Amino acid sequence: MKNIERKLHKIDAEGKTIGRLATQIANILRGKNKPEFEPHLDLGDVVEVINIGKVKFTGKKLDQKKYYSYSGYQGGLKEKKMKDVFASNPGDVLKRAVRDMLAPTRMRNDILKRLIIR
Repeated sequence: MKNIERKLHKIDAEGKTIGRLATQIANILRGKNKPEFEPHLDLGDVVEVINIGKVKFTGKKLDQKKYYSYSGYQGGLKEKKMKDVFASNPGDVLKRAVRDMLAPTRMRNDILKRLIIR
């Protein structure tokens, strides 16, 4: 297998909406912006995102969107509002959005390791 050349893409998140930013990042991480893209190969680049605290949300997403986690036990479903998650860790909101845009394959965790949020 040939050596994969990974470039560093720096993206400024200030004033951008979270969903459009996440689709742009997911395409770069997956390698869909390259002419030699193949779905079964991990040819994506490294993405570094700055100013994540200044990202823009449209509508009432901060108040209405909820993230769920389930422990596996009865009554173990927990929910957090997007506003609380964004207040504690703004990068987590973007990371969750990008993660959900990637295919749930074995490569997803390796692809997400190339996302750097500052």
